[in-house]
Amino acid sequence: MNAPTSQIRTEDFDIVIIGAGIAGIGAAKYITEAFPGKRVVMLEGRANIGGTWDLFKYPGIRSDNGLHTYGYEFKPWTDPDAIAEAPKILNYLQETVDEYDLGRLIRFEHAVRHASWSSTDARWTLDLQTPDGEKKITTSWVFAGTGYYRYDEGYTPHFEGREDFAGDIIHPQHWPENYDYSGKKVVVIGSGATAVTVIPSMLNHEGAAAHVTMLQRTPTYIVPWPKIDSTALLFTRLLGEKRGYALTRFTSIWAERGQVKFIRAFPKAARALIRKANASSLPHDYPVDTHFNPPYKPWDQRLCLCPDGDFFAALSDGGASVVTDTIERFTKTGIALESGEYLDADVIVTATGLNMRLLGGIEFDVDGEPVNIPDTTAYRGTLLTGLPNVSIAVGYTTSAWTLKIGIVARYLCNLIAHMDAFGYDSVRVEADPTMERRPILDLSSGYAQRAKDVIPKQGTGMFQMSMSYQQDAKILRGPLLDDALRFGSARDDVRATGARIEERIDA
Repeated sequence: MNAPTSQIRTEDFDIVIIGAGIAGIGAAKYITEAFPGKRVVMLEGRANIGGTWDLFKYPGIRSDNGLHTYGYEFKPWTDPDAIAEAPKILNYLQETVDEYDLGRLIRFEHAVRHASWSSTDARWTLDLQTPDGEKKITTSWVFAGTGYYRYDEGYTPHFEGREDFAGDIIHPQHWPENYDYSGKKVVVIGSGATAVTVIPSMLNHEGAAAHVTMLQRTPTYIVPWPKIDSTALLFTRLLGEKRGYALTRFTSIWAERGQVKFIRAFPKAARALIRKANASSLPHDYPVDTHFNPPYKPWDQRLCLCPDGDFFAALSDGGASVVTDTIERFTKTGIALESGEYLDADVIVTATGLNMRLLGGIEFDVDGEPVNIPDTTAYRGTLLTGLPNVSIAVGYTTSAWTLKIGIVARYLCNLIAHMDAFGYDSVRVEADPTMERRPILDLSSGYAQRAKDVIPKQGTGMFQMSMSYQQDAKILRGPLLDDALRFGSARDDVRATGARIEERIDA
């Protein structure tokens, strides 16, 4: 039975950070450093820090980007592996928490279910579910470092005959810990980053699978990439840890940007280079154009990296294979394909993607009126129309997701400092209602297309969701104020009448 509202204890804070993953931890460092006197709390719905890196347990779970850009700018990544597995990333995050004394802020198993804004009080009231029952927290600001997908479920399409299969069907998002697949025939459905990671990892140790087949409907661009960044090691040796990391990070950011611009400007040349890299990593008679010839241009969807070519090595030595076909149905012992071929399987892994969801599925209302997140529009990539005093973190699709945390957190701190200096307690964003809008993630990938109706929109100008760190740096480090921002105050001298002072700031 739920406790009566009047019996639920309420705590008050200045800033609430939702999520103790890589975004929330990074934001907490910047916020506590900028405002040592403010009351800050970090709410984590799960029992551990790390978000993605603690949740996923599938074999080989690792980063898609080099850790010199995926890591924080303020904390050097010192491990030799630039593409690193989850345990190393978790250790890095725990070191960050310990080094900056952020553990004191974190409350585990505190899941935010609802957030209600009062314009009269200029405060959010958050309804939480905790091990001790329901709680409430009030706060001036909310920073949502909640990630971009649903933690409770992955995406699995309908497969005819699924209930007939006698073996195990596993989605990577819910991989059973210590699952034994030794000596088994495994079919992995999907050809994205998860599949490319899982397949070699199930073969390269004692207790390996007997054989792993990647079953794909559509090929993906897969690029072999060095696991160890030799340039980073050189910079560190010559300049020391801190300066070497800074230079590595700087050069990596610009190198990534140059690669993306080249690939998008010259897609035919990029396709040819990727094909050449694939062919050189496989036996000479391998049907490269059957299994590694996507129908779309490079970077219409994310490229998949395979560290040191481990995926291609698994194909070359015969431990793994690729089948490009369409599923007709599951059977008791495997998968029947529309071509008439049949795949025997003891285990089927549905690496079919994620369900996107920003803001952790929290229900929002403003002065009692529900806010539909897909109706909101992102401003400078972090504030949302319709939600006062809320900042979100949405990273990049063409470079490291976390590059944005530093510049977003600094912008947020500057904005709050400005409001404190001039006596404002709220800020709203207003956009031209005639502005053309589209989803904030402009990719053809399945997960992005499925999310069109559940994620915020982007527009033009300051309302464009930039996927370039360099462009974002100009936007977020540029002039703090413009005519999209509406600042307000609910000071004691006007609160009694319910009146508010609102001011439009023209740049």
